[in-house]
Amino acid sequence: METIALHAALDDSSWRLQEQPQVLILGHFDGIHEGHVRVIRRALDYGKQQQLPVGLMTFHPHPKGVFGKPEYERFITPLSEKKRILSQLGLDRLYVVQFDLSFAKVTAQQFAEAICRMKVKHVVVGFDYRFGHGGEGTAQLLQEWGKGCFTVDIIPAHNDVETAVKVSSTRIRESLLQGDVVNANRLLGRTYIIRGEVIHGDARGRTMGFPTANVRAEEAYVIPANGVYAVKVLVHGTWYDGVLNIGLKPTFKTGETVQSIEAHLFDFDQDIYGETITVALMSYIRPERKFSSIQELITQITADSEEARQRLSKMDKAPALTIGV
Repeated sequence: METIALHAALDDSSWRLQEQPQVLILGHFDGIHEGHVRVIRRALDYGKQQQLPVGLMTFHPHPKGVFGKPEYERFITPLSEKKRILSQLGLDRLYVVQFDLSFAKVTAQQFAEAICRMKVKHVVVGFDYRFGHGGEGTAQLLQEWGKGCFTVDIIPAHNDVETAVKVSSTRIRESLLQGDVVNANRLLGRTYIIRGEVIHGDARGRTMGFPTANVRAEEAYVIPANGVYAVKVLVHGTWYDGVLNIGLKPTFKTGETVQSIEAHLFDFDQDIYGETITVALMSYIRPERKFSSIQELITQITADSEEARQRLSKMDKAPALTIGV
């Protein structure tokens, strides 16, 4: 899959690179959840029928983050993760628009005209797609303005089978921030992951008999609620069961504000400092809390580990990282 950076200015040459007709999917696609995948697959099917390449246009950073909502400075699928999943789904191109306050002033009609100049012959969007300054453009307006240049396929909402409520990135984000990774995983259609480098910590876990891998997230992931989770961890191509703590270490620290991510891998004894590992969050066990003694903490970690082993034994050996792949 080719990745193409598009400048915020619509008159930039990056918006006129293509020499052949193409299919284009429009949307932000943070999460690439089951609803997003329906949109993507519709475009891929059309592209295959018409023998046209298929691209997807996304925005970076998140528009809501640019408009001053700090919670959107973190992503369900940071850009590198988005690239990995979209590539596996079979897209030919990923267009990444540099979103800033100047691009936010582009009118809906100006944006539609820019899409036309990119030799787009067919556009696929979700039913609630909005574009242009102030979100003035709708999928229906895009159909109207595209006449004579491109056709538009509008995909209806995809509802969660358990709740009959629309699957959305907002619901997934809320579930993660509440620690409900089971719900988030169901809405995503795959397992939520955090990739990062194993860094040196205070080595306190090893002295208690529970050595941990301290993970520094490689990108701005949405970090789930503080607490203890059953996880699967990918190291050197092999999945290991484990237990994860996300939090502020209240038993040992006071006034800490930066979340730590520490995974204890079961039946594992390798030096992986400096390695990049993948942590797949499978199930929430309990909230983080302060313990009155080290021995009380050790007792609780032992119980958490056993609980994690039992839960993970009932799950698949390797978590699904991409829908349908």
